[in-house]
Amino acid sequence: MSYVPTPSQTVGPFFSIGLSALCCEKIECEPGEGKCVLIRGRVFDGDGQPVPDAVLEIWQACEAAHGDCDQEPSARGEKIPPGFGRIATNERGEFRFSTIKPAPRRDEDGLRHAPHLAVVVLMRGLLRHLLARVYFAGEATNREDAVLNLVPPERQQTLLAEPANESATEFSWDIRLQGELETVFFEA
Repeated sequence: MSYVPTPSQTVGPFFSIGLSALCCEKIECEPGEGKCVLIRGRVFDGDGQPVPDAVLEIWQACEAAHGDCDQEPSARGEKIPPGFGRIATNERGEFRFSTIKPAPRRDEDGLRHAPHLAVVVLMRGLLRHLLARVYFAGEATNREDAVLNLVPPERQQTLLAEPANESATEFSWDIRLQGELETVFFEA
């Protein structure tokens, strides 16, 4: 007998049934331990059209934000994991979320990591999720980041959230699924 793997499934038209319980635009960490930032953007398909039904999952290591994360239970009572947020795009492909900006950190192997968030993209038509990181433009530690330095220099800007105001509390970062400015996605 031969076994054939079951194919991955797309998000489908009913993703809200299973995913909406953990949707939250605010990724909580200990208040006062770091600067709260707002990240806004859009998801675009290969034709440059907005994607109205994508879901983004945002993860951060809360200890990197100098505190333990603790989020309130969702409206349906599910406990939201620390440092986690799930956001659906609107009809214009727009998303937004806020969190405490992570601090630079060093892992057990001594590798440096600039402040960043891990982002998983789910949407119709994708057989496998996409994995990216969003970094903050202008961070001195970006040039030392072990993962960002794996990306060719001319493509690194696709992973950089640009400040949208002078106080650097709002950032802009778009996700492009294909094309000339395609966001860099990683294998997991």
